[in-house]
Amino acid sequence: MNDRLWEPSPAQIEQANITRFTQHVRRTHDVSSEDYASLYDWSIRYPADFWSAVWDYCDVKASRRWDTVLDESEHMPGSRWFTGSRLNFAENLLRFRDDHTAIVFIGEDGRRVSWSYRQLHDEVARLARALRDAGVVKGDRVAGYLPNIPEAVSAMLATTSIGAIWTSCSPDFGVTGLLDRFGQVQPKVLFTADGYYYNGKMHDCMDQLHTVIDRLEGLRRVVVVPFVHSEINSSTLPLGVTYEEFAGSDSGSEICFEQLPFDHPVYILYSSGTTGQPKCIVHGAGGTLIQHLKELVLHTDIARSDTVFYFTTCGWMMWNWLVSSLATGCTLVLYDGAPFYPAPRRLFDVAEQEGITVFGTSARFLSAAEKAGLKPRADHDLYRLRTILSTGSPLLPASFDYVYRDVSPQVQLASISGGTDIISCFALGCPSLPVYRGELQCRG
Repeated sequence: MNDRLWEPSPAQIEQANITRFTQHVRRTHDVSSEDYASLYDWSIRYPADFWSAVWDYCDVKASRRWDTVLDESEHMPGSRWFTGSRLNFAENLLRFRDDHTAIVFIGEDGRRVSWSYRQLHDEVARLARALRDAGVVKGDRVAGYLPNIPEAVSAMLATTSIGAIWTSCSPDFGVTGLLDRFGQVQPKVLFTADGYYYNGKMHDCMDQLHTVIDRLEGLRRVVVVPFVHSEINSSTLPLGVTYEEFAGSDSGSEICFEQLPFDHPVYILYSSGTTGQPKCIVHGAGGTLIQHLKELVLHTDIARSDTVFYFTTCGWMMWNWLVSSLATGCTLVLYDGAPFYPAPRRLFDVAEQEGITVFGTSARFLSAAEKAGLKPRADHDLYRLRTILSTGSPLLPASFDYVYRDVSPQVQLASISGGTDIISCFALGCPSLPVYRGELQCRG
């Protein structure tokens, strides 16, 4: 029995970023890599050469290039990367400033909001200035207790643009879950929403915010995004101010991107908390950036023409991974709410409506979609969809069958696997390799 379910055409292989990167490596490093296996082998044997090639091919923006790619004076753990370089994480994600759509937000309640790259830049500029005025400086922590909305992205970018550290979780974590995490890092500013929607119900967060504020030491400002109410009275909250009041009215201003060492912290994520209090995991700006660029550009083949979606919340590392796609200039689709509300076909409706090209989800969702009898191939126009990504748990062979039978026979189905501890993936897809039933395509 042949378990090969899909393979790229010669044209797809020729046009893929991974193919062009291989050609770049052959030209610049005199390497004879001809296929993925040989490229992978070279990347392991010559890591400094590999990562410098990724830096150049993905055009990492830096005010100062490195002195040494890999300082092995101390072996792992302890090796230092790109020593001497100076860069800013947010500047790399905001390299575009035009009218191309950066973010489309779709809410469970049906609302749709669209921001261009110009609008996103202006929002970040406003918030960055406001954060500086609030006393936030390099190394401070700023937290987001937010639904998966555009303001979460702008707050993260503003935070990291000034060298502060972003940490986030979603409102469904509840007060205890939030305090178990944010209580360890003592954020100076907290971005939150007045509530959120899930499965047809509105959940108000204003009352529980009083408890949060009382128990977070060092907090100076609580910035509230009106999400479930058209107007809110932030003055009822200690330290409270609305998002618009905090950001101010200035627009079109420049952003002063702090230029920082490659290993300057950018994110704090958390372990699951299944064996005690969640542990803080600090990720560096340069390592997160270049790892994400490698995975998004080479393994996922994302380009400016793409529309990229991942069903995630701000409490999962896939949110951080998704947002890094902005560095490619593509369009992000953010969705907040229950994936099967008001009907099981909801996310496939969004995929059709927005012309999604890369659709990210979980093995659990695909299994549930099959059980619900969804057949998007029959009742949706998914002509732009070229890649489906699945993670969170192993994708069973039956789900491979479901995708190619009932969703689309033309898509590359990439079952990927990574972790919060590396904010990225160990195993990935590859647009130049075939897809076999029940198998992950390749090691990253």
